[in-house]
Amino acid sequence: MRMRRKPRLDSRIMQCEHLLAGEPEVLRGRWLEEFSFNGSQFKELHVELGCGKGSFTVGTARSEPCAFLVGVERITNVLVAALERAEQERVQNIRFLNKLADDLISFFAEDEVSRIYINFCDPWPANRHSKRRLTGQRFLEIYKTVLQPGGEIHFKTDNLPLFDFSLIELEKYGFSLSEVSYNLHEHGPVGIMSDYEKKFYGMGIPINRCVAKVN
Repeated sequence: MRMRRKPRLDSRIMQCEHLLAGEPEVLRGRWLEEFSFNGSQFKELHVELGCGKGSFTVGTARSEPCAFLVGVERITNVLVAALERAEQERVQNIRFLNKLADDLISFFAEDEVSRIYINFCDPWPANRHSKRRLTGQRFLEIYKTVLQPGGEIHFKTDNLPLFDFSLIELEKYGFSLSEVSYNLHEHGPVGIMSDYEKKFYGMGIPINRCVAKVN
């Protein structure tokens, strides 16, 4: 089912246009250099795939002022909420891409990214769609290209079959696993939550999480 276009979408995006990196290919290899300000330079480049409405994105950027965070979201109807949230909270160390994760190599140079966040991505449960999973081989090879040595993927999902699949794929394709949890918030909220995560936590649905490091 096609999502209905939000009212005044174009004008809302234009009001936050300075937070949208419209030509990321031009920034490839020099993100940190380009967005340094006040005589200081960010130490790390972090990327969130499928940032949604930006709750996690903005909260994480605020909590990590020495890192520059790029939120990637393909659905414009959803991305506009993230742009407005970042604008309202006046977060400096953040930009957004209205792009597909498939094209990351066109946007980021080899070894340029320190960390990738993947939160509650589409599980694509049918076997015939396994190549579309953001934690499958095709995407892991892309991540290994843009991540620097020792770079990390921080992955969270409520979908247990996807989580088990992801753990196997990550180890198979050269990542070492740590901080593996099948119930992250069992003893109370941990870390910054996305909008989906807050909803699932309120419903008592266990959240699975792991950190995967490039060997």
